[in-house]
Amino acid sequence: MSPPAPPFPEPVEARHEKGARRLVLTWDDGHVSPFPLDYLRSWCPCATCQGHAPEAKYLDLENQELVHIDGVGNYALALNWADGHNTGIYSFRLLRHLCPCDACGGEKR
Repeated sequence: MSPPAPPFPEPVEARHEKGARRLVLTWDDGHVSPFPLDYLRSWCPCATCQGHAPEAKYLDLENQELVHIDGVGNYALALNWADGHNTGIYSFRLLRHLCPCDACGGEKR
């Protein structure tokens, strides 16, 4: 029997910096992920945005404004956007994978 997988990092803080137009997540391993709002909205994981394709696609949306953040269980964030879109559930694993910082390889498009 193999040993259990190490726990995946989880955010300990989500800070919406309205003036900078970004959502900043601080993770329990000390990593900080600064997400531009347009970048996050362009990676919305919902079926309406992504369809049922086997690979996610970047939507290249601009001027997106975040109005509310809700926690979903102990595994995700639901982001509510000013355009009325609110069906995207961003898992912590997805958010960490999409981290746009230089140490994580920059924005994925």
